[in-house]
Amino acid sequence: MPRPGRAGLPSQGEDRGDTSAGLRLPGNRTLNASRALVTGGSGFIGGHLVDRLLKDGWDVTVFDGTPPGGAGAPEREHVRHVIGDVRDAGQLETAAKGADVVFHLAGVVGVDQYLARPLDVIDVNVSGTRNALSAAARVGARVIVASTSEVFGKNPSVPWREDSDRVLGPTTADRWVYSSSKALCEHLTFAFVRQHGLQATVVRYFNAYGPWQRPAFVVSRNVHRALNGRPLVVYDQGEQTRCFTYVDDAVEGTVRAALSPRAVGEAFNIGSMTETPVREVVELIATLTGSTTVVTPVDTARALGPAYQDLRRRIPDATRLWELLGWRCGTTLRDGLTRTIEWARTHPQWLAIPDSGADGQAQSAPASVRQSDGPRP
Repeated sequence: MPRPGRAGLPSQGEDRGDTSAGLRLPGNRTLNASRALVTGGSGFIGGHLVDRLLKDGWDVTVFDGTPPGGAGAPEREHVRHVIGDVRDAGQLETAAKGADVVFHLAGVVGVDQYLARPLDVIDVNVSGTRNALSAAARVGARVIVASTSEVFGKNPSVPWREDSDRVLGPTTADRWVYSSSKALCEHLTFAFVRQHGLQATVVRYFNAYGPWQRPAFVVSRNVHRALNGRPLVVYDQGEQTRCFTYVDDAVEGTVRAALSPRAVGEAFNIGSMTETPVREVVELIATLTGSTTVVTPVDTARALGPAYQDLRRRIPDATRLWELLGWRCGTTLRDGLTRTIEWARTHPQWLAIPDSGADGQAQSAPASVRQSDGPRP
């Protein structure tokens, strides 16, 4: 199938019109469900996205450094799996050939990661995104770039619209490495849209949670600790608030962004707009799991030092998601936690993974549930 190009890059900006058959792609192609490359497809949101695409009849290739079934990654049938590094531009472009949509979800994420590996966060996130955008442009594919609510930093004016200001701390604090790297990824995306006519969209996730998330985040870590009989953990007193988004809602918004002509050149906040104090979330996890262990507050100033700074409130304005794509993240916190806990109870392999918080509270699972392989869906 011909893929038009100019100076090594396709000129896609001319074919952005709406059609009854779906999104128009270069070469007068239209898209409903077709061929996808998912970078980071062995990860948390990426894996759920792969499952959704397969269910919808897509032909899916996963590009990930983790082999199928390795490091807790689920094994899936009917998926072409390419083991690779997004920093290798040639390898990524080869994997992207034939794709109609590139979903770029590969990256280094998590407080424990960007405090311990700030250079890797910058290198993987920025270089990997530049390579994914270039690969999509060269093969004539549409691209969805996964970003984060972290880009807004500590802007106190909530809720945050897609065009709200970024307010950050000092560059000496590694806390802001992830935020800055993902913001630069967004700049790269919109530069490709404007300079090369790339059909691209940015989706910003707000505190996504759900089955087989690495136990290093508020929900996944405390579900993991509760079911292993460990004390639950909150940073400081848990008075900071977040809007927790069940992973299926995040995936639905992502797929809609890929299929809608109205999403081209746009950024979307994908998240629940229900604000909840972190301590209430942890207490609800204790209730739903039947945990009787105490909730242990972590003094972040003492445990993490000046490299870490917390945010008091993180709330999206997701109006654009509804107005342009017709979607709201509607799974209630109780329902999402119940599904996550039910899944975790039936996956001892996941419970055997050590939790990996940045605060020194991480512990391995009891030997009775420790196994060598990872969880299967």
